[in-house]
Amino acid sequence: MQTALITGATAGIGDSFSRLLAKKGYNLVLVARDKKRLAQRAKELESKYKVKVEVISADLSKEKDVAKVAKRLSDGKKPIEVLINNAGFGIKSSFVSSELKQENELLDVLVKAPMQLTHAVLPYMKARNSGRIINVSSVAGWIAGGTYSAAKSYVTVFSEYLHTELSDTKIKVTALCPGFTHTEFHQRGKMNMNGLPNWLWLDADRVVADAWRDNSKGKALSIPGLQYKIITFISRFGYRPLIRKMGMNVRRSQRK
Repeated sequence: MQTALITGATAGIGDSFSRLLAKKGYNLVLVARDKKRLAQRAKELESKYKVKVEVISADLSKEKDVAKVAKRLSDGKKPIEVLINNAGFGIKSSFVSSELKQENELLDVLVKAPMQLTHAVLPYMKARNSGRIINVSSVAGWIAGGTYSAAKSYVTVFSEYLHTELSDTKIKVTALCPGFTHTEFHQRGKMNMNGLPNWLWLDADRVVADAWRDNSKGKALSIPGLQYKIITFISRFGYRPLIRKMGMNVRRSQRK
């Protein structure tokens, strides 16, 4: 049986990926900060899907914890076939009033960790000429919505680059760019989402199913939901001053 490693695996999109991959028969390596929650999720998945589940308690804003996960990805005797870079968080405050420590942690988790973990696993995928990488980005990467948007822009372009770089191999790399999704993300960030219309919300299981299908087809980008395909097209190719203003309005509404 092949093995998949998922960061941010105990909630939201990461949790959905763990269930989808376990159902497909993958053994799992779950990475998250909460040891108790990791143990609970591992027990549930092993019981329901009859797969083996390893857990790694790691805070990906800490270099030593990233190194711990990278070491597992670099274990050629227990190869990782699928890497899901999903861990992340958002900052409610504007950059001009946020704490620099928190901004650095955001870069560490959203930018540095996916880059380092991908760098750790790729030599082994290349040696086998086999593997899948899904980097969880966001439609926010195409708007001017603060440093979260900037970080997700990196993730999207990084994934597109790797997709092209590895196009002559059997390694598939996809940036998953969802819109607003029902997870714990906004609650943890203490963001105000009361004014968001229902039609903008996505289901995490649907997002993950779409991402897996698009990665299987060899697509560089996965944008779940027709509404977000349209919004993304406008964000990428529309009048940028207007797009920037719209992005700022969305962010400001979340701070209220």
